[in-house]
Amino acid sequence: MKVTNVNIEESWKEVLQDEFQQPYFAAIKSFLLEAKQQGKTIYPPGSLIFNAFNSTPFHDVKIVILGQDPYHNPKQAHGLSFSVPMGVAIPASLRNIYKELSDNIEGFEHPGHGNLEKWAAQGVFLLNAMLTVEHKNAGSHRKIGWQRFTDAVIRKLSEERENLIFMLWGNFAKAKKALIDVDKHHVLEAVHPSPLAGTAFLGNKHFSTANRLLKEQGKEPIDWKL
Repeated sequence: MKVTNVNIEESWKEVLQDEFQQPYFAAIKSFLLEAKQQGKTIYPPGSLIFNAFNSTPFHDVKIVILGQDPYHNPKQAHGLSFSVPMGVAIPASLRNIYKELSDNIEGFEHPGHGNLEKWAAQGVFLLNAMLTVEHKNAGSHRKIGWQRFTDAVIRKLSEERENLIFMLWGNFAKAKKALIDVDKHHVLEAVHPSPLAGTAFLGNKHFSTANRLLKEQGKEPIDWKL
């Protein structure tokens, strides 16, 4: 079964065309269709599964922030790691990210919302390793093939781009370092911003470090203010 009607931005469609023709990708699609037929609620909505890709074209990526899987409560997930739509309560991990930004980036103020689309539009690729999840069931789609797909995404970025900045937070994300050519790219590692790690995430200075690296490359730094 070939998968040709993937609703994804053109540069990503070209880069990932081989993946879309693989049997495992057809199996992901079949799994999601069957879950829907069974009446299960899947997040994010189908139109937003590839939101990270549609928001940040392949050649525009400057920074990759890797999450694990989408939020599994109603209205939270919209296809960007750590982000929630306007009007949705800010998750605890994102609150800690904002605390770090307030300490690390001069002039950053808590925006009062959790929508990170402004970052994505500037080249911050907000990728989850799993692109879907079942309602109230965290990690439920970790074995359906998404990790094979997103591992291929990370490899493509590593192979075909240079001087990208990967922010890997927590042991799950850090394990993806094996997919990245560290001689060509910058890898910033920290504990996960979850409150379960206490305050260990704070003080990593990843955001200012990333902007310094971008400036050294002659690239426009990220305006982290939301």
